[in-house]
Amino acid sequence: MNKQPFHTHSDAIIDKPASQDARPETAEAESAFVFLLVDGLSMMSLSSAIEPLRSANRLVNRALYGWTLASLDGNPVYASNGIELQARKLDDVMTTAQYIFVCGGLRLDPALEPAYLRALRRAARTGAVIGSLSTGSYLLARAGLLEGYQCTIHWENLSAFTEEFRGLMCSGKIYEIDRDRMTCSGGIAAMDMMLQLISEQHGPELAVRVANQFHHERIRDSDDEQRGWRDQNHESLPRGIRRAIELMRAHVDEPLPISRIGTDIAMTSRQLERLFLRHLNATPARYYVTLRLERAHDLLVYSNVPVADIALATGFASASHLARWVRRVYDASPTDLRSALPRS
Repeated sequence: MNKQPFHTHSDAIIDKPASQDARPETAEAESAFVFLLVDGLSMMSLSSAIEPLRSANRLVNRALYGWTLASLDGNPVYASNGIELQARKLDDVMTTAQYIFVCGGLRLDPALEPAYLRALRRAARTGAVIGSLSTGSYLLARAGLLEGYQCTIHWENLSAFTEEFRGLMCSGKIYEIDRDRMTCSGGIAAMDMMLQLISEQHGPELAVRVANQFHHERIRDSDDEQRGWRDQNHESLPRGIRRAIELMRAHVDEPLPISRIGTDIAMTSRQLERLFLRHLNATPARYYVTLRLERAHDLLVYSNVPVADIALATGFASASHLARWVRRVYDASPTDLRSALPRS
């Protein structure tokens, strides 16, 4: 099937008759954004970042924001859904930008990574605010542009990211704005981040009006934590189980004895076991192993950390010990899991 290109360029739509061209150049806008696209980028993240800017322009009938899609060489880039996005060459547009965001995806040709890192370092030298959407935080980190900054990344990648970049201050927040760095966990969290920017620059009233355009009922701020599926599944659990799970998560690399967890939350091991069996259909010990295996799974899929190091990071005695559990639970070897999904 032939893929039809999806053309985009500085879509600052103003309230004018449809026959009039309402697409000002990025340089004409009060604030100019450049989005550097990585092959396989998330269209949801990109759209959630751009659409609030477009809506703000329309509501005030003025080009507050402009944007340009860019690639390293000016060639089109395909999003993860297969849509082709026309782009301009980054070096031709970044000198006039106040904001430069790298839009991450599921895959990146390792041979291209050095070129992206060099480009991002050049972008940082322009004085622009540097940001990322979703897994774009990987490229910023590898370029050395997040050192000393609070940052975030999508919850699926959080374990692998923090393992690879132990010196960085990475949170589980939906987005982080720290001076001239803006990182976002992706998806509709990009909309919340842009709404925060609109609120700071043009007032909360406009931000609320923009949010209402998208039926976005509550503008989340940077204090909001990401809610991965595991967290969502725990919201309705009794407080004792939630506290036990919090302790387990905090001690993945050096697992606590179940009796110690019970003592810390003022419950006997027998009480804890009854609660886990009733609500999670698993003993506390088995649930703990499953939680550690989920962390190991994320590290195997989303990082290049050696299997032996992953075993240590998730409380297993050795790589072979981890491999036995992985095969038992996932019916696959660590190598099979590692090659199953592309990584950014």
